[in-house]
Amino acid sequence: MIKHYIIDGNNLLGKLKKYSEFKKVGKVDGRSKLAFVIERYFIKKLFSVTLHFDGYKSDPIKTTKVRIDYSENKTADYWIKHEIMVIKNPKTICVVTSDMNIVEFAKKSSCKIISSEKFAEELLKKNTGTEEEKRIKTIDDDEIKKLFGV
Repeated sequence: MIKHYIIDGNNLLGKLKKYSEFKKVGKVDGRSKLAFVIERYFIKKLFSVTLHFDGYKSDPIKTTKVRIDYSENKTADYWIKHEIMVIKNPKTICVVTSDMNIVEFAKKSSCKIISSEKFAEELLKKNTGTEEEKRIKTIDDDEIKKLFGV
C-alpha cells in the first residue's frame, strides 16, 4: 500500500510546461503553482508528499500537505535517492519522475513509479474544478458588477 509520494519537482514542472496554465510561468512562480496544484490534488488523501527541487530556497512556498525540499549544493536526484534509502519500507513509496537514473534506482528499491507525463495529466484532470467553478469562470466581470449593482 502506497503511503508516501516523492516527486521530482523540476522534472514534473518541465512536463507541465506544455499545458497552458504553466506555459509562461517563471521558475519561482512555476514552483509555487506546482506546489499549489499538488497540494489540491492530495488535500483529501492520506498520503505524505515530498516535492524535491534543485537549487536553493528563495521565496517560501506555504503548503500544509506537501513538504518541499531544496537540494542546495547537491542535486535533487541525490536527495530523492537518499529519501528512498532511509524509508524503512520502500514498497510504500511512489516516485514521480521521468528521470531514468531515478527510475532505475526506485525500481531496484521496489518503489512504485509514475512517469511525470502521466502524473501531469492526472494532476490537471483533477485540477479542472467543480461544475460550479466552471460556470463561475464563464461569467465575465460586467455580469458580476450588474449582479451586485456596481
